[in-house]
Amino acid sequence: MAKDLVKMSMLYDLYGGMLTEKQRELFTLYYEEDLSLAEIAQNEGITRQGVRDTIVRAEEALLECEDRLRLSGRLAEIRRGAQKIAVAAYEVGEINRRSYFDTRVDAYVREIIEATRVME
Repeated sequence: MAKDLVKMSMLYDLYGGMLTEKQRELFTLYYEEDLSLAEIAQNEGITRQGVRDTIVRAEEALLECEDRLRLSGRLAEIRRGAQKIAVAAYEVGEINRRSYFDTRVDAYVREIIEATRVME
C-alpha cells in the first residue's frame, strides 16, 4: 500500500462518493489528516489490519472507478484545452491592443480568460 497522495486525493475528489461511509472516514484520516494506520486503529477501536484492509479496498474502488470512467484523464484534457484557450485569447487581446483596440474584442478576451480560470 504505497501512499500516492496526489493521485489518491484526485481520485477521491472525483469518486469519493462511491465509497462507503467507513471507507471515506478512514481514507480521510489516512490521506488528508496524515494519521498512521496504528493511530487510526487506536482512535477507531479497530485493528491496524482492519484499517489497512479498509483503506486498500477504498483505493481499489477509486482505481476501478477511474479505470472504467477515466474522468481524471478527461479533466486533465479539459484543463490543457482551457489553458490553450486562455493563451490564445491573451494573444488576440495583445494583437487587438497593438493594432485595432476595439473595446468589444478586449471585453470578449477578458470574458474568455475569466471563463477558462474556472476550468483550471
